[in-house]
Amino acid sequence: MMSVYKIISYYFSLQESKSFALSIFRGQVATAQVFPYPSVLNDEQEEFLRELVGPCSKFFEEVNDPAKNDALEKVEDHTMEGLKEMGAFGLQVPAELGGVGLTNTQYARLVEIVGSHDLGVGITLGAHQSSKEKYLPKLASGTKSSEHIAAYCLTEPTSGSDAASIRTTAVPSPCGQYFTLNGGKLWISNGGLAEIFTVFMKDKITAFIVERSFGGVTNGPPEKKMGIKASNTAEVYFDNVRVPADCVLGEVGGGFKVAMNILNNGRFGMAAALSGTMKGVIAKAVDHAANRTQFGNKIHTYGVIQEKLARMVMLQYVTESMAYMISGNMDSGATEFQNEAAISKIFASEAAWTVTDECIQVLGGMGFMKDTGVERVMRDLRIFRIFEGANDILRLFVALNGFQNAGIQLKSLQKALKNPLGNASLLAGEITKRAKRLHITCKTPFLFTVKAIEQFGTVVEELLIKHGKKIIEWPTVAIDLYAMVVVLSRASRSLSQGLPSAQHEKMMCETWCTEVRCTEIQSTAQILQIHSYLDFTFYV
Repeated sequence: MMSVYKIISYYFSLQESKSFALSIFRGQVATAQVFPYPSVLNDEQEEFLRELVGPCSKFFEEVNDPAKNDALEKVEDHTMEGLKEMGAFGLQVPAELGGVGLTNTQYARLVEIVGSHDLGVGITLGAHQSSKEKYLPKLASGTKSSEHIAAYCLTEPTSGSDAASIRTTAVPSPCGQYFTLNGGKLWISNGGLAEIFTVFMKDKITAFIVERSFGGVTNGPPEKKMGIKASNTAEVYFDNVRVPADCVLGEVGGGFKVAMNILNNGRFGMAAALSGTMKGVIAKAVDHAANRTQFGNKIHTYGVIQEKLARMVMLQYVTESMAYMISGNMDSGATEFQNEAAISKIFASEAAWTVTDECIQVLGGMGFMKDTGVERVMRDLRIFRIFEGANDILRLFVALNGFQNAGIQLKSLQKALKNPLGNASLLAGEITKRAKRLHITCKTPFLFTVKAIEQFGTVVEELLIKHGKKIIEWPTVAIDLYAMVVVLSRASRSLSQGLPSAQHEKMMCETWCTEVRCTEIQSTAQILQIHSYLDFTFYV
């Protein structure tokens, strides 16, 4: 009979995930995708990116008018034409197919610029999905007015977060050469502009490429919205639309996977855009604090303002670190990043809201005025906690993925050792001893992070045994741990490279890790009422 050690070692050699955000649910540190912090661009790609950044920044500073777009509730025509001329609709389309051919990291940098100026334009560009080679050259150019703008159609009146409940139908023809589509989609970005749609239908959720020219495709008027008014949002209707069978994306019945892949690939871009948004509002807050005099002093000299600005900058740094960590992983060929992408979307949308709210507070009455432009950003930001996966649902997604991963390992080991469920806690202890660990350095933030991950893994194992499926509602610790490790990795790289910002990054890293370990993790443990499982003496 194989020893416990051999069974455990064999199991982990086969089953270990490379995803950091999954491994922490087992109390492990999967370092491959987080250390070192990715530097994936070669010299040629770096130079090409530098050539793009200048013109892109200049365009949004001098041509695009976000206040005008907001007032008109559309992107101005000359702005749309300028975006097309710059190739903004084909940033990631391969150059040989008419696009710019950017990597994910290059794309993230340009999206960051867009996010710092106009989220409405960002939504217009982000909703423009490239889907099939026959359409890529058209989508890349975005020429002929709205002819080659694209849209992503998933949401329906009865199906929002629950994508499996869609009711629009696609009925195959007896000859098998086409499908007939019927139904409607709700709140579709670019719905009134697009000629090419990625549409999800049932029976069995299937993704289709649908052209307006097929006939039977119509749309309602632009929706009146709280924010992102510049983006076109409309209902789209499909009335006996005949779609050729070769317009199926993936396989019949494989639409849910297609939808999730599109969403996963887009979430890192949202984090990049919102890191840019935060940069923009932080600049306004810093400028105001440096020039506003109250009680005989510039307000930046007061501790309360300094604390606000410091936290705003720290949240931006964490968000930016997440975005480029994930884009770097994707460019390196990583395939397991769905939890990381979801975490980045949750964190970025909530951090951007907090930073913008604090900016208004620093500006005082000026922040409440339209002319300052921050109230528009606040309105635009509200939707980011809802679309691309509502944050409440994404938290469950993060937890479910992690707990499922940990639970599968426990279940398989229990079966291999032929132990009853009642002995699972002893088995978990054996796993913890044998599991691969990150080497603990003498640096304080590293020590905090590794200990927190080990404690988190212990909690997950104990709670899986005690509560089963009831524990999927608490993923906050996982989000905080991922935030800790990305700033550790980025700050470590900056220190190793001797960057001018290295000491500043180290200070933000230490502050962030201290804050997380003293508040979020401990308070979550208290909420879960698991004091009997944990020893928090290392926090003191």
